[in-house]
Amino acid sequence: MGRPTERRPAAATAAGVEVSVVLPAYNEARTIENTVRVTVETLESFLPADAFEVIVAEDGCDDETPVIADRLAAEDDRIRHYHSDERLGRGGALERAFEAADGDTLVYFDTDLATDMRHLEELVERVRSGEYDAATGSRWMPDRVADRPRKRGVPSRAYNGLVRLFLRSDLRDHQCGFKAFSRETFEVLRDDVEDNHWFWDTEMLVRAQRAGLRVAEFPVDWEPKGDTKVDLVRDVLGMGSQILRTWWQLSVRPRITRRVTIVAGLLLTVFALALMTLYIDPSEVIAVLGDADPVLVAAAAIIYVVSWPLRGIRYRDILGELGYRETAGFLTGAIFISQTGNLVFPARAGDAVRAYVVKARRNIPYPSGFASLAVERVFDLLTIAGLAGVVLVGLAATGGLDDIATVLATGVSGGSVDVSADDVRTVAYVATGVGVVAILGVLGIALSARADRNVVRAFVGRFSSDSYVDLVAGVIEQFVSDLQAVAGNRAAFGRVGLTSLAIWTVDVVTAVVVLLALGVDIDPVVLVGVSFFAVSVGNLAKVLPLSPGGVGLYEIAFTVFMAALAPVTPAAALAAAVLDHAVKNAVTVVGGVASMLSLNVSLTTAVEESADVRDRERELAESE
Repeated sequence: MGRPTERRPAAATAAGVEVSVVLPAYNEARTIENTVRVTVETLESFLPADAFEVIVAEDGCDDETPVIADRLAAEDDRIRHYHSDERLGRGGALERAFEAADGDTLVYFDTDLATDMRHLEELVERVRSGEYDAATGSRWMPDRVADRPRKRGVPSRAYNGLVRLFLRSDLRDHQCGFKAFSRETFEVLRDDVEDNHWFWDTEMLVRAQRAGLRVAEFPVDWEPKGDTKVDLVRDVLGMGSQILRTWWQLSVRPRITRRVTIVAGLLLTVFALALMTLYIDPSEVIAVLGDADPVLVAAAAIIYVVSWPLRGIRYRDILGELGYRETAGFLTGAIFISQTGNLVFPARAGDAVRAYVVKARRNIPYPSGFASLAVERVFDLLTIAGLAGVVLVGLAATGGLDDIATVLATGVSGGSVDVSADDVRTVAYVATGVGVVAILGVLGIALSARADRNVVRAFVGRFSSDSYVDLVAGVIEQFVSDLQAVAGNRAAFGRVGLTSLAIWTVDVVTAVVVLLALGVDIDPVVLVGVSFFAVSVGNLAKVLPLSPGGVGLYEIAFTVFMAALAPVTPAAALAAAVLDHAVKNAVTVVGGVASMLSLNVSLTTAVEESADVRDRERELAESE
């Protein structure tokens, strides 16, 4: 990202400047000149002529705004033009301009002049007098006049209600674009504020209150001018995530110590195992464990443990193709932690834990962290879909497809097992859909890598005409680029593919040993072949985040296809599915807790390390 530059006449001087007014401008060619002139005239009405400056914080405009701002700055030494070649976001543009401003009172308001300018003196003087550290206009206080259209008023009330509830703010209106801060307040808070777009000033106000600073809110007359540049879907959801992030940082994280982390890890282990009782009859599990050969069960667990270093090696190779050199041991621990999270929380929330760990500990950017996860998932899906496909071809050659058709039509029942045809079809549809999506995803990545047209930017641009889409598109482009870095390298593709095959072969061997532990005695070739198919379909089925860890989906898929394709009773197939998944989940959660302890992944430590990461990123950005 290009560093913002100032376009300021050589004769300009900072002497005597007390108040700096920043006008964040993005494609405001139609209104910027009038806004600047009205601002200067209003400031002259209550301040000495040399006591203020007006800064046009032009944020990567692609219209005539920079030309107009240059001309205005040339005409009046009190007007400055602060230019950025690339989009910083409203918060980023404000922060850069405030940093460069000369005044001790820092003011900003929206360039559409929606707030009546007769309130400007009140805004400035509340901070300039030293009575308050920050001040903001409010459209939701008594005695204000604010014509809020329903499509903007309802989301605004909801947003402000969430800020008050979660962030314990005493203010009624956090979004009004009419605010002032003292220089000291800005300097104290700027490093803690992480957002760089619409949530920036909300976070400033919330953190100011938490720091015990004096924040004034006063009613203003406000009238909307034109269409808002806030996307009511994309940006409101984005600000909602920022509310949760700030709530976590201010209210939750300070209370989490190493002792709390250890206790929580142990509780999560118990909880993850207890979740299985929601989908499986506990008495069935107890009966299975009682009949199983403990030596072979232990052997299955040991075999499954072997797959984890392989996962670490594969993740190391993936990151290596993205330019990051890490040890397989550290990455194995990170995977253990994230997979434990996936067992506990729905929607594969543990994946974000891994991205956070590698970001905080190894300074790997979030886009690359998530892209590396996506690469891993793609190879997993391709491998297990490929394994299932190979067995399916063999079944077609031997007439086994007739058995599958019967199961799809009638379900499976016998003993304590009763799986309906609808459940069977759901599992089959999910498994098939996931496999197809995985293959299409790889094809799409390969094709986009060879296309001259910017496919990502063109696709994202369909959802919004706001040029802030460039920021979103840039993140997605980095994500896709990282995927292509591995998928487009034949050597890397082959190496990661072979490791994936080894990982899932170990997974299947674990299931085979579990079946042997239950006394299943069938032809070894049939046992291995059907196990490959049942494990593959089971893992494809549990990819969708319908339950934590895919508990339930895996058991149904494994039971159905094992019982349909092998001379194994439905009860024995269900017992094997339960024990196989239980062994694998137990290894995962034990390894996850051990990794949390060995890597000292307490949130207190993570806070300090992530702060160091942000500082390094800021220094790097300023040096560019």
